[in-house]
Amino acid sequence: MKTALLIIDVQSDFLPGGALAVPGGDAVIAEINRRQHDYDLVVATQDWHPQDHLSFASQHPGHKPFETIDLDGLEQILWPDHCVWQTEGAAFASGLNLGRCAAIFRKGMDRRVDSYSGFFDNGRRHATGLEAYLRALEVDAVDIAGLAADVCVAFTAEDAARAGFTTRILLAATRPIDEKSFADKKAELADAGVTCLAD
Repeated sequence: MKTALLIIDVQSDFLPGGALAVPGGDAVIAEINRRQHDYDLVVATQDWHPQDHLSFASQHPGHKPFETIDLDGLEQILWPDHCVWQTEGAAFASGLNLGRCAAIFRKGMDRRVDSYSGFFDNGRRHATGLEAYLRALEVDAVDIAGLAADVCVAFTAEDAARAGFTTRILLAATRPIDEKSFADKKAELADAGVTCLAD
């Protein structure tokens, strides 16, 4: 079985001090770096938004971050502006070792639809190309690390399992925005066939 490590969105805006900081998000960096040599293939995703992305609360006067709206028929959490392309916030964490990373898949570039998963946008309107890439390299299984556990990591894991990959989330190498939401999400992940690996 050929296994790939998927590094999800380990970017400056998701680290402490960033625009959409994940509590303890910087703790995943050393763990991800330590594990990379255990894998046949390492791939990363990068949140990469235009500055007028419609998932940003700033684009909806009268609304505040973390409110929920309907956006083109999809439920959308409104986020603080984050990971705007070609900004420091969108850059990978400075301590993250990308020397073994074979490919980077950018997501969230369509201003009208958010993109949590590394495989598809939230409306499943556009594929990133990640699944086809993994298939071409005969990958059977994926281990997923990065940020945030309850959003982009979880959605990526669900899509990976749906696509038929044996899928695990490396709990030591991820952190959630909200511990309670991730605890609730774990039941959905288990139902989708995703294993949450404690060590």
